[in-house]
Amino acid sequence: MAYLSPASKKAIANLRAYTSPTTNWYKCPLTRRAAVLILLFADRGGDLRVVLTIRSAGLKSYAGQAALPGGKADHLNENPFTVARREAFEEIGLPMSDHRLPPGYTVEHLTELPANLAMTELGVRPCVAFLQAPAPSPRNRDPNTARDILPKLDAREVAAVFTAPFFNFLREKDLDPADREEVPGEWYKGSWHSWHESAWRMHQFFVPVSPATVFRADYEKVKKMSEPVPEASADITSSKPAAVKSKGASAKSSSSLQPPLPRSFYSIGGDALAQPRYRVFGMTARILVDCARVAYGEEPEYEHNSHFGDEDMIERLLTIGRLAPIKKEGEVLTRDVMMKAANAKM
Repeated sequence: MAYLSPASKKAIANLRAYTSPTTNWYKCPLTRRAAVLILLFADRGGDLRVVLTIRSAGLKSYAGQAALPGGKADHLNENPFTVARREAFEEIGLPMSDHRLPPGYTVEHLTELPANLAMTELGVRPCVAFLQAPAPSPRNRDPNTARDILPKLDAREVAAVFTAPFFNFLREKDLDPADREEVPGEWYKGSWHSWHESAWRMHQFFVPVSPATVFRADYEKVKKMSEPVPEASADITSSKPAAVKSKGASAKSSSSLQPPLPRSFYSIGGDALAQPRYRVFGMTARILVDCARVAYGEEPEYEHNSHFGDEDMIERLLTIGRLAPIKKEGEVLTRDVMMKAANAKM
């Protein structure tokens, strides 16, 4: 077994012991079910890192954005972890079973977090797993999880895979002094925005990358793909979920709400892979923050929405018949819909 620092051991134990509240994911019709995989592994210092992707430039929506591996359910008998593992296999080549991993590697399903509501009205269930590396052996004297597992990408969906320091998602600045001094830009930016009269904290993390933490698909192949691919997972982790006003939001935060974000905020200018830092924001950022809160038993240094996921709002939308199997043309979560759901009798 590869070395884990004491903090990493405790984080894995906390996640393993976490029991999510009853989920409304199974109440959603098949077309509204989605899951993402939060895949953790230990670096050479024993600290945990998380696996993320950069979406291909050939995709119809959210091209170039950072996302967790994930997508929609295919069958009603699939549970969230099965969906997340299947999508991780299709996007980054993570085998579905341990016996197909390199010798000594295993994947442990640690827990699942409350479902999030995507702006596209999908119920997104985050599934947390730990990728355990083997101890050094004569056959493999230098196990390197990222090198051994990650560089198998579907270039049609994923332009690159990169890894980020997991604990850093609770901090406002880079934990590594070298990153603070040598990599242009800052680690965190956040602001409160009004979304249907609710206070929503938009997190933006800017992950410093290097050749050791980024694995690219066949980039020439990616650039040649002019035809958009069918996307079961096109609009999951990058979209903004519904928010309820955070009990943790201070009066100062509430009084400084900014207007809803323009569409240009979600676009990536230039070559997404050429940046010294990769931007992680929206639902992906929120999920990582909540997962780190559970793992390390700490609250972030910055302001945030205090609740986990959107189980209550998903249930309320189901109550008013909103999450139908087929989405109507032009159907969006308007203020009136959200107000009706908020006032629905449970």
